[in-house]
Amino acid sequence: MTEPQWDLLRSFAAVIRTGSLSGAARDLNSTQPTIGRHIEQLEQQLDTALFVRSRRGLTPTETALDLLPHAEAMAAASSALLRTASGEQSEARGVVRLAASEVVGGEILPPLLARFGNDNPGIQVELVLDNRAEDLLRREADIAVRMFRPTQTALVARKIADVPVGLFAHKDYVARHGLPQTLEDLYHHRGIGPDANQAQLRALVTLGLKGGRDGFQYRCDSDLAQHALLRAGAGIGGMQRHLAARDPDLVPVLAGEIELPLEMWLVMHEDLKASRRVRLLYDFLATALTTAVRGS
Repeated sequence: MTEPQWDLLRSFAAVIRTGSLSGAARDLNSTQPTIGRHIEQLEQQLDTALFVRSRRGLTPTETALDLLPHAEAMAAASSALLRTASGEQSEARGVVRLAASEVVGGEILPPLLARFGNDNPGIQVELVLDNRAEDLLRREADIAVRMFRPTQTALVARKIADVPVGLFAHKDYVARHGLPQTLEDLYHHRGIGPDANQAQLRALVTLGLKGGRDGFQYRCDSDLAQHALLRAGAGIGGMQRHLAARDPDLVPVLAGEIELPLEMWLVMHEDLKASRRVRLLYDFLATALTTAVRGS
């Protein structure tokens, strides 16, 4: 068994992440035959099958799934190395990788990052939208905005706010169907909610909504898609209250009974405190996010 080359491991991780050779090729700006050759070479070097090939595509073997965390760790380290090399520690230039949830990254951060970019044209921001928490200890990201309290050591964390989430409906939906007056009334309305997101489904139970996913006429695990359905008047769905306040067409639903507070935290690895470009973005977001979320 020979030590595998990094480019083979990068292709391997991309195939599992995207589910196909073609998807990995697009992700890595390569070609499908090249990715295919990389997988074959890696299997030869490791002397083991990594994928089961069928008409439906490639299915990772148990060995492949065991190897994936190690390949991802190498990918994160390689990416961090390139970001560090992209700018001197003392200069306001280079790349900063910022991770956030779909809602924060799609609804809150864009105008803030536009302002930051105007003042810091030498800093490039890689924005990662994923409801999965990026691992800052493995340098999958330099800074993260998280909707839960960080528990890992070696992190610099600042609490931004407690962000309330409530139920809302578009005024067109209300004109057609009215508003529920009780939790029981809510079950007779068209709900917008998660499909397979277990964390969201558990949160609904804590609010007293025990119908589960079957209680929603529209089910989707993308928060941005849920917001789009809500704004289109499809039904009743959840949204951070400060975001809903921006849209005069959205009407609160059972405001006195249903509210889910989320903690918003800004986090970075403590080793990056000396990086000027990372610190500039971190300090900017600490102030800008507080203003955006609290409205003050």
